[in-house]
Amino acid sequence: MYLTIIIAFLLVSFGINFISDYLNVKNISDELPEEFKGYYDAEKYKKSQNYLKDKTKISFISSSVFLVVSILFILAGGFNHIDIFARSFGYGEIISGIIFTTVLFLLMQILEIPFSVYNTFVIEEKYGFNKTTVKTFVSDILKSLVLTFVIGVPVFALILWFFIKFGSAAWIYSAAIVILFELLITFIAPVFIMPLFNKYVPLEDGELKTELEKYAKEQNFKMKGLYKMDGSKRSTKTNAFFTGFGKFRRIVLFDTLIEKHTVPELVSVLAHEMGHYKKGHIHKFMAMSFINTIIIFFLMSLFIGNEELFAAFKMQNISVYASLIFFGFLYTPISMFLSVVQNIISRKYEYEADKYSVTTYKNPQAMTEALKKLSVDNLSNLTPHKFKVFMEYSHPPVLERIKAIYNL
Repeated sequence: MYLTIIIAFLLVSFGINFISDYLNVKNISDELPEEFKGYYDAEKYKKSQNYLKDKTKISFISSSVFLVVSILFILAGGFNHIDIFARSFGYGEIISGIIFTTVLFLLMQILEIPFSVYNTFVIEEKYGFNKTTVKTFVSDILKSLVLTFVIGVPVFALILWFFIKFGSAAWIYSAAIVILFELLITFIAPVFIMPLFNKYVPLEDGELKTELEKYAKEQNFKMKGLYKMDGSKRSTKTNAFFTGFGKFRRIVLFDTLIEKHTVPELVSVLAHEMGHYKKGHIHKFMAMSFINTIIIFFLMSLFIGNEELFAAFKMQNISVYASLIFFGFLYTPISMFLSVVQNIISRKYEYEADKYSVTTYKNPQAMTEALKKLSVDNLSNLTPHKFKVFMEYSHPPVLERIKAIYNL
């Protein structure tokens, strides 16, 4: 029964994503929206549509390969073979679990690398975005693997120990330690992790820094500092973000963003990001994440050591560590549902942050200009299908955001 359910979940998830992508591509319009006339010429607008098609195509191929490999791996008893290998070293449950999950993770990474290479060095290169060198690409992978091992293994080992030690009550301790870990990462990531991948330098003195600091002071927004990030090291795409909490908050602007936008536009973008903090969006999302973590571990605890579930994966031995992995397959529809709900809330928050930017900085023209330039520079899809937006978009489509700003 479990085997049928798991394969059905995989197929339904794949089918929904395929329908979403298919409708999205079919929804492409040759007519340039009125709001973007003067920003897109016919050639570049066509380029943005071809970019969408190419990205959708590689995404479909990738997800198809992962679907087929996953089903074949389950039917061939692949998990059991890895478990036998992990147990062959003669260690206990925790070390065997670490070996088991590490092998699975590495196999997944190996399968994913060819698609990542093609996306970076073929598609992104084709459309003029890629600035990543082979050295940087390989370095990013190695650093990510090391960080995953250094950070992930101790947490995973502790969770295994909880389930071995405390049985039915282990989910409470596990959820608590993961939540504490997420909070810790929030504080240490800007200082120790993110600088491993990019260079962060204080924003130089000048009009931009003066205006940003002036606006932040007017809004009584405390922060650690203003930083510029070498986003151009990997891509010509533009972005900006906040990291940290309280007085440790940092504003980070991509160097590519600074190059392509005026000072009022950049202040508007900052005001939008600040709006998320002022409206409590960040803390609300963290609360939702914590609740989600609690739900996951509670449901997970119900399937620890389930013999029928292990039989579906053709396992010879029952273990806590394999239970945690197998539960992930059963959690697929719940995860998809929660993702949709979170995206609905996120889109609402984006409108609120836009409104905050416009009403506090009082320059709606700068905000709409920033949105238009961001869309053009990143070749964003201007006319996504409603189903695609409903399922996957954390931000409203740019035309809807602009319309909402005009109506304020």
